[in-house]
Amino acid sequence: MPRAIVVGGGPNGLSAAITLAERGWDVELLEAQPRLGGAVASAELTEPGVVHDVYSAVYPAAVSSPVFARWPLHQHGLRWTHPPVAMAHPLDDGSAPALYRSVADTQASLNAYHAGDGEAWHDFAAPYLRKFEALRGVMLAGFPPVTGGLRFAAALKLGGVLEFARLLLQPAAGLAHDLFRGEHSRAWLYGSALHSDAGPLSSGSAVAAAYLKLMGHARGWPSPEGGAGNLAGALAGHFAALGGRARTNTRVTRVLGGDGRASGVETADGERLGADVVIADVSAWDLPRLAAEVLPAATIAKLRRFRRGPGTVKVDWSLDGPIPWTAPAAREAGTLHVGGWAGDIARAVAEVELGNWPERPFLLAGQQSLADPTRAPQGIETAWAYTRVPGYAGADDLARHVERIEAQVERFAPGFTALIRQRHVKGPAELESGDANLEVGDVGGGSYSLDQVVFRPVPGLSPYRTGTRGLYLGSASAFPGGAAHGVPGHAAAMAAHRDRRAGRR
Repeated sequence: MPRAIVVGGGPNGLSAAITLAERGWDVELLEAQPRLGGAVASAELTEPGVVHDVYSAVYPAAVSSPVFARWPLHQHGLRWTHPPVAMAHPLDDGSAPALYRSVADTQASLNAYHAGDGEAWHDFAAPYLRKFEALRGVMLAGFPPVTGGLRFAAALKLGGVLEFARLLLQPAAGLAHDLFRGEHSRAWLYGSALHSDAGPLSSGSAVAAAYLKLMGHARGWPSPEGGAGNLAGALAGHFAALGGRARTNTRVTRVLGGDGRASGVETADGERLGADVVIADVSAWDLPRLAAEVLPAATIAKLRRFRRGPGTVKVDWSLDGPIPWTAPAAREAGTLHVGGWAGDIARAVAEVELGNWPERPFLLAGQQSLADPTRAPQGIETAWAYTRVPGYAGADDLARHVERIEAQVERFAPGFTALIRQRHVKGPAELESGDANLEVGDVGGGSYSLDQVVFRPVPGLSPYRTGTRGLYLGSASAFPGGAAHGVPGHAAAMAAHRDRRAGRR
């Protein structure tokens, strides 16, 4: 029986471990933190009995994941909760164009602010939704996405493929200009581009914004009932049911090997563990530190030039009631894009890119307890918001930015700050200390600038193979990147499994 060690127990590490365990491998997973799940975690951050998602909180990619869909995660406690409104974008005039599961409801929402914008969205979205399984096979697949790409090309025909190729290169601002005549709809589209660090004026941001909204129609923007930790718990439970072994509080400090091959790992307490394969659910910058003795110099150089995304500040609140958004749709939304008009969003992104802390930051925010009462006692609501910042933050900078974040919410929900019971703040340093893969508070595993998205993290036919036999990269730094969908981990495991079979032949 071949033996594998998986370094890191985030969703990608768990995905890699499950994939190999299903195929008869002896798998041991080693995690430095006291729990499995990485950035998929929940805890009582503000006060007893109030459950918050410590890092990520909304999971359209997880519920759309073709990897997770293969596994009986519901048998291990995973339940999804869907809010009435997937996403709303509050604006200064008291409106909030919204994303619904229903395309017709979304169409009506956009038309309410500018006649014809709803039809434009319907006409754009409908062909992709009819072929969503093929589209998903391109967007949430290992690299290169050949099988999904062929299915998608066959489904869309030549004209559709050329339009999709244009979309891949287009900035969100360009797509917004093509589709919409109203400023409400353009702001609505801009906000979804900011789930990554590629701003609305950056090439490649259009497909990110569009695909997020298409996932909302096809699968929704849900959260795990009872907290994000239940997604991690379901993955860990399935791995254990397959006979896999996981050890927490076990930090790997070194990948062992020689002659171009990895042969195991060494832990912080000096324990050496042998393996046929090592799969690393670590960042592209951490891998050279762990495997400097076995990686080719060319691979190390390429990994070191892989760029980080910006840092992040996240605030969680317990509240004395629901956030009093002026716009009715925002009061029913699980996710909010808080930043105002399209120009406001573009300015906030530019400030961060210039190394400044914007006075009016763009916020990705959520209020999961509205649809999931298990998260807090009656009479208490939870909410959170995060925003991108240039890098590490001192205590004074962090405190001032929390004031800006709360002022942004107050701008669209007068009376919000009066409802705050407790707050919990994580800046870039705190995010990194809680999960080493969130280096400098980068929550995406590396920047999503177009030049480093396709061959992520380094140019090559397989971004999972490292140039060292038996060592694979299976983290969010590898294609297709971040979000909790498990695809990089699964793809790295499949590369290892195929290489093992080819070697035996």
